[in-house]
Amino acid sequence: MADSQTLKQLVLGRKDVQDLSDNEQELPPDLMTVNMGPSHPAMHGTVRIVLTVDGERIVKSDVQPGYLHRCFEKEAEHATYTQVFPYTDRLNYVSPMINNCGWAMAVEKLLGLTGKLPKRAEYVRVIVSEMSRLTDHLTCIGASAMELGAFTPFLYFLKCREWLYELLEKVSGARLTHSYVRVGGVVKDLPADFDADLKLCLEKIEGVMVEVATMLNSNKIFHDRMAGVGALSKQDAIRMGCVGPIARACGVDYDVRKDHPYSIYPELEFDVPLGTTGDCLDRYLVRIEEMKQSIRMLRQCMKQIPDGPVVIEDHRVALPPKRDTYNTIESMIRHFKHIMDGIKVPAGEGYSFVEGGNGELGFFIVADGTGRPYKAYCRSPSFVHLSTAGQLIHGHLIADVVPIFGMINMIGGECDK
Repeated sequence: MADSQTLKQLVLGRKDVQDLSDNEQELPPDLMTVNMGPSHPAMHGTVRIVLTVDGERIVKSDVQPGYLHRCFEKEAEHATYTQVFPYTDRLNYVSPMINNCGWAMAVEKLLGLTGKLPKRAEYVRVIVSEMSRLTDHLTCIGASAMELGAFTPFLYFLKCREWLYELLEKVSGARLTHSYVRVGGVVKDLPADFDADLKLCLEKIEGVMVEVATMLNSNKIFHDRMAGVGALSKQDAIRMGCVGPIARACGVDYDVRKDHPYSIYPELEFDVPLGTTGDCLDRYLVRIEEMKQSIRMLRQCMKQIPDGPVVIEDHRVALPPKRDTYNTIESMIRHFKHIMDGIKVPAGEGYSFVEGGNGELGFFIVADGTGRPYKAYCRSPSFVHLSTAGQLIHGHLIADVVPIFGMINMIGGECDK
């Protein structure tokens, strides 16, 4: 039977091994490469992260989007301006109404219609946009909490999201991909009982938010998994082009609704919440406060919304009502020309942007005078924020990828455009 010295020589492959009890020696650590995604429950979308780890510690990462490529920008070149609306629904499919508004505003800017829409149409757009912002934040916070083991808040917040989806379905006729906004306004007016339904919905959501805050805010596990994790400095956030809740969690005071006011946002009172540390906990707290501000704005809108039309009265731009399309030959021809030939947008180029659920969502259009865009580009915040993931997870544990990636709130449809 071999003695201990011989065993050490056999294991370590050396003939000059000294007694390890006298002279402690450590083998050089072996780095390991592991895949996280593209099919992984913690990946909010089909994203692959190639991790190089030293034990549980991440020393290098390669974040690879592109597994959900939707060709939005190329498809837009082959569709008329009105036909693009269903494509925008499928960008950030958690808050599609905001995408609808962003595209419509970009086309209206080229048509010279900015500021000329009916007042009620502008209010309706803001109402559905802020409802969509709520669904976006509810999904982000609920899913992130669930991935850390807090399953009850996930169920509670998805229940709230379902209430909002039911209301938006009453408005648009579709639960998720609405295609409700049109160039020059919206498809149809709000339902007759919408005011009472929204009021009740917001009251119930506020009650659930109190319950979730009680479960999460003082929970030691949730706090330890979020505080100090994935911190981003204010300078790095600006340098990397971060916007929305991620930037505001770092103390970057930028909100399109305040800094570049559009629609009827100048007529509403709301605050822009800011964080200080830029970590996952601050991103959570900023989103919670933004939900409160959205509820505040929705209540103001329902008090201030005027009567009137919800689409501009210009047959060259606006689609006819659906009932007229099915019953009069003039409206049917007009509908066909709008959809198949497209609105004739003057040649030029323009960029318009809105405050999406994840920050500045912009559309750049190059028009050539036909009914289709010559070129279209989407400034998607999810793609910008995904570029920070490699820096944020560096030096953290594998388990920390889950809250970091969750609070980045990467939406695959918007990222892989």
